[in-house]
Amino acid sequence: MTVAQREHRAPSKRGERGGSRLNFIIIVLVIVLGGYSAYHYVPIAYNAYLFKDYMQETVNKAAYPPGQTNEWVASQLRSAAKDYNLPANMQVNVQNEEGRIAAHVQWTQEVQLPGFAYDYKFDHTARSSGFINPK
Repeated sequence: MTVAQREHRAPSKRGERGGSRLNFIIIVLVIVLGGYSAYHYVPIAYNAYLFKDYMQETVNKAAYPPGQTNEWVASQLRSAAKDYNLPANMQVNVQNEEGRIAAHVQWTQEVQLPGFAYDYKFDHTARSSGFINPK
C-alpha cells in the first residue's frame, strides 16, 4: 500500500470518530443507573424475603405447645418490623383458619429509582405448618 492510498483512505473514517466514545458513555450510564437502582431496591426486597421467613417461624412457634395467642403473634411481627427496617404502619392480621394460625401482613414502601419512585408492595400470608395446640 502506497502513501497516496493511505491518505485517500483516511477521510472515509472521519465520520466514525467518536462513535466508540459515545457507546462507552451510554454503557457507563446504564451500568451506573442499574447500580443505583439495585442499591435502593435490593435491601428492601431482601428484608422482605427475610421477614417472610420470620413470619413462618413465628406462626409455627405459636401453633406448637405450649401455644401462643394471636395477639402474641401480632406483637412479635410488629416488633420485628424495626429489625427488618420495615414501615411502622404495616397492617397485621392474625387469625385461626381451619385449625391453623394464619398471619397476613401488608405494607408498602417507596423505593427511589432514577426518574421515578417505585412502590414496593408486600402482601404475604404465613400459615402454621402444624395444627393449633388445644389449651
